Amino acid sequence: MRKFPEHFVWGTATSSFQIEGGRDTRGESIWDQFCKNPGKVLNGDHGEVACDHINRYPEDIQLMKDLDVPWYRFSISWSRIFPDGDRVVNEEGLAFYDRLLTELEAKGIKPAVTLYHWDLPQALQDRGGWMNREIVEEFAHYCEVLFDRFGDRVSNWITHNEPWVVSWLGHGSGEHAPGYRDIPAFLKAAHHVLLSHGKVVEQFRAKQRKGEIGITLNLNSSYAADEQPSSKEAAVRWDGFLNRWFLDPVFKGSYPADMLEHYSVYTDFSFIKEGDLEAIAAPVDFLGINYYSISYLNHQPGAWLDAGHEGGGHRRTAMGWEVYAKGLSDLLIRLKEEYNNPVLYVTENGAAYDDEVTDGKVVDSDRIQYLQEHLDACLDAIEAGADLRGYFAWSFLDNFEWAFGYSKRFGLVYVDFETQERIPKESAKWFQQVIQNNGVEVQVKTN
Repeated sequence: MRKFPEHFVWGTATSSFQIEGGRDTRGESIWDQFCKNPGKVLNGDHGEVACDHINRYPEDIQLMKDLDVPWYRFSISWSRIFPDGDRVVNEEGLAFYDRLLTELEAKGIKPAVTLYHWDLPQALQDRGGWMNREIVEEFAHYCEVLFDRFGDRVSNWITHNEPWVVSWLGHGSGEHAPGYRDIPAFLKAAHHVLLSHGKVVEQFRAKQRKGEIGITLNLNSSYAADEQPSSKEAAVRWDGFLNRWFLDPVFKGSYPADMLEHYSVYTDFSFIKEGDLEAIAAPVDFLGINYYSISYLNHQPGAWLDAGHEGGGHRRTAMGWEVYAKGLSDLLIRLKEEYNNPVLYVTENGAAYDDEVTDGKVVDSDRIQYLQEHLDACLDAIEAGADLRGYFAWSFLDNFEWAFGYSKRFGLVYVDFETQERIPKESAKWFQQVIQNNGVEVQVKTN
């Protein structure tokens, strides 16, 4: 058995819009609005009920306890705290998270709280959302309310989940809410998300808050599809687009020069003001990494960034994503070498498969193999010197998978969306053994 370091953090993760439901007890978010647009979400699915976690949280937390999960990463819904996007607090919303934290405390489960996981109040979107610089102060105020209310009960805070998704999928490609397809909007939104992160970290430090604060980025390893120089250049551009555009401001206080040049045809960057980059680079206590797959790039004129995607020949998940665990170890080691060895947590890692219930069980061997290989990759990176402190499996529950609706199942726990029955999958029981042993059985690598 390969063992993880002593005190390694184990957990599972969810997000508010994907599981909570309770639409009648919060304001409208951009995802509520997006779901109403025909063709945007598969089957016209929406998050009004989702997993009904707002009512079933005691059952869900008991399930975590039964599975020996010591940490739970969840997000707070901004529209549940400020339903109208103003500064009038919804005490009922705060009370829900009070109850949630109380239940976690009673079961001995520690919380890691994400402050923003994509469900912006629609009222703020109506004022420009992440393209409006004023949102930086609104986000800072929202966070201050939560720090004041829960700061003595939460020790680990994550400002944003996946700024690339918020900015690119929400404003560049239009695949996510609010659904814009505009490159300047993508760049402006990305900057304001990062700036809001930095301002909140600065305030957290200035008020000498207890606990730790960081940010979660979705990152992958981008490889050239072949030995052609043009393919290698395409891989560098894709890495700049997905990884360095967000890593460099946070850890180096600057945007990557090559990407500034690429993007200069779309914008003059006038939204970057004096002092912004210094604020974005406010020192974090950790970096959260969401890792799922890899990219193989070649030169493809006319494609975004003239970068085309090729398959690497690896098996795929139900999302069509290639499984390549070495991409995770390569990434973690790279962060150690290029970004001054930051404290790291894998805040999401997991896979969707076409799970089915048979005789009351869900035998998800593919998911177990996926998790096994990626935990092995984590150990490889730790042995190479990466300062990886913890791992959160995505997701605890099958849930609303954004534009894919309820068609993709990432959960360790199966959810029947008609009856809301929960069934721990075999992967949940396997993960319980990993937690208990603080290690994984040695297996022959398949990648």
